[in-house]
Amino acid sequence: MSPSVAWAADAEDDDDVPALLDHILLGCNDLGRGIELVEENTGVHAAIGGVHPGRGTRNALLSLGERRYLEIIAPDPAQREIVHYPQIRQMADPRLVGWAVHPPDIAAVAKQLRENKVEFTGPDDGSRKRPDGRVLNWKTINLADDRHGLLPFFIEWSADSVHPSVDAGKGCTLDFFEVLSAHPEELSATLKRIGLDFPVQRSDKERLHAVISGPKGDLSLSNT
Repeated sequence: MSPSVAWAADAEDDDDVPALLDHILLGCNDLGRGIELVEENTGVHAAIGGVHPGRGTRNALLSLGERRYLEIIAPDPAQREIVHYPQIRQMADPRLVGWAVHPPDIAAVAKQLRENKVEFTGPDDGSRKRPDGRVLNWKTINLADDRHGLLPFFIEWSADSVHPSVDAGKGCTLDFFEVLSAHPEELSATLKRIGLDFPVQRSDKERLHAVISGPKGDLSLSNT
């Protein structure tokens, strides 16, 4: 079945980054190490975000421009179980673990996925208390099979929540983001089934690749 909703990149957007990309996730077993890696390469210090209650993680954030940011995600020592990305406990070296897009209507996403017989969970409510005490709220849809992070999850921020890119560490941009696969046509078709018209590049193995530019230099990130 062809997609009932498609969120293609606008002509005015940079073709090197999906138009609706919300954030990319950099996993690490130590939050301080992730922050350090980013600052060493870009010259910008990521701001502490907060803890994800019941999810087992905490984060730090780096703005990548308007409505885009990098989330450095690591285990929260005060929680035992990590619900999403449990592999970060073994990640001494930070690397990409996933990405998120912000569709205009998350209910429409759920409808499209059901029509296209794509298994998913959600929309689920999420929240995080910021260091200033304010609470951010959102809803997410996660695919049952995200192809080890190659496919994104969907996020819709509450209207009364400040988008993390607004007050995260500033000075960096996301210059490049790509999804690579040994079977790009098949993966591109899968992306279209979930409503995303974004080209997949050919590679000998499946991976994500992003380049963040800062005042000190560039930081190249991958999930391998």
